[in-house]
Amino acid sequence: MPDTHVPRRAMVIVAHPDDAEFTMAGTAALWSGQGCEVTYVICTRGDRGSNDPQVMPWELARRREAEQHAAAAILGVRHVVILGHPDGTLEPTLALRRDLTREIRRFRPEIVLCGDPSVRFYGDSYLNHPDHRAAASAALDAVFPSAGTRYIFPELLAEGLEPHDVQAVYIHGSFEPNLWIDIEPVLDLKIRALQAHASQVRGPEAAEWVRLMASEEGRSQGLRAAEAYRRIVLRA
Repeated sequence: MPDTHVPRRAMVIVAHPDDAEFTMAGTAALWSGQGCEVTYVICTRGDRGSNDPQVMPWELARRREAEQHAAAAILGVRHVVILGHPDGTLEPTLALRRDLTREIRRFRPEIVLCGDPSVRFYGDSYLNHPDHRAAASAALDAVFPSAGTRYIFPELLAEGLEPHDVQAVYIHGSFEPNLWIDIEPVLDLKIRALQAHASQVRGPEAAEWVRLMASEEGRSQGLRAAEAYRRIVLRA
């Protein structure tokens, strides 16, 4: 059965502008529409996301940041934080973990959503981007133990950021999901949000891809459109 719990605050952590729209944006839209304060944390500016020699990285970064804010507005996402770590060569460093810990303590989400850092490939035609794995790995390490442990990153205490215990993590893209969220009511919003990333996707192709993936993720539960997660409950 689909999960219907709506937290008061949630945080989506991804590597690049548009990653959330490809994956977890249906959940973000659904929860936002029901009063949840959703925050996006984007680890990079996406400035390496083009092979066009006429497009400079700084120009692409500015465009992709604008696209991300436009997508968030469509979904009702309240806050967008772009950290600016290196695109294309992101690593799960202590610096990245500290920055994510800072945002978790600042926004104090009940649930953090991220990718699965253990997945190297999907099927026979997609290699998972190393930035995706790095962002997910750092996100999980920030959730536990860093966000809730007072003297990990004590410099955050000096910024007035007290420890915060996240209640659960929802890991998208896991090969062993145990939770499904029915996103059929907001599927069109998810498509519109992905199409806002015009530097990266084409309109009709993006819509077709989103519908296909939502259908595949919901099939085992008899849902026409879903996002599937591995839920790990840390605190009841």
